[in-house]
Amino acid sequence: MTGMRGLVSILFGLLLLVPAPQATAQQVGEVPFPAALRGEAFRLESATLGRGFDLYVRLPPEYDHEGPAYPVVYLLDGDSLFPILAANHLFLTYEENLPEVVIVGIAYGGFEPSVNRRNIDFQSPDEGVPPEDAGAGRFHTFLTDELIPVIEARFHVDPDGRVLFGQSRAGNLVLYSAVAHPDVFRGRIASNPSLTPGMGSILDGAAPAGRDDLRVVITSGERDRADLPAEAALWVDTWSGRDVPDRPWDIRLIRIPGGTHAANSTDAYRAGMLWLFGKAGP
Repeated sequence: MTGMRGLVSILFGLLLLVPAPQATAQQVGEVPFPAALRGEAFRLESATLGRGFDLYVRLPPEYDHEGPAYPVVYLLDGDSLFPILAANHLFLTYEENLPEVVIVGIAYGGFEPSVNRRNIDFQSPDEGVPPEDAGAGRFHTFLTDELIPVIEARFHVDPDGRVLFGQSRAGNLVLYSAVAHPDVFRGRIASNPSLTPGMGSILDGAAPAGRDDLRVVITSGERDRADLPAEAALWVDTWSGRDVPDRPWDIRLIRIPGGTHAANSTDAYRAGMLWLFGKAGP
């Protein structure tokens, strides 16, 4: 009996030494984007700038190339903002009755200075700014002559329903676009724009506009650093004091309660889009 117990103990001990079965992962195919971000991604090389961009395109859930043409939102700084704002738009259609849109994220492919040239691309010209550093004009040419034609040939979007969104320094590019090329986008949202250096050129006279439905929204977070809301208010006050046609767009300044510089981009997008599309909101 004692021998039997010893044998059982030995067998039990050996079982403890045998490794337990491990679950194994197996790759069975490519995984698509999450449903809220479903669309396409591709690379576009710019002849104007001599470098390329990663383009991320979010399509509405019911998108049909033979169906209705959708408004299209162009997001600057797509490396960070596309996954946040494009996914959140789904909830804005559910809860705010915003129309569905095609969203295009314009991404550099990284944040390293060797790749990410936002400090040049979004810089408007001004006294004291070297011409080679003021790239807003060249970047806008990339938008109008290269990117927008590709998007409008590839997707069923409404050329009269373009919106441009930019955060911080990209907000400067949004306002440069409004002043220098008012007709290109029906709506523009500048979220916590950083306007200096370069404000001089976006306070001068605007180019003539051929349409009367243009709108510009500036949003300012209440907790942003003090100089940026002051710059935004100066821009709005300067242009609000001018009459049409010298001011070719309607302007709205929206404060974001408790908003910081960057962490409330969804609030800025929501508030701006609600006003642009005539929905209830701030």
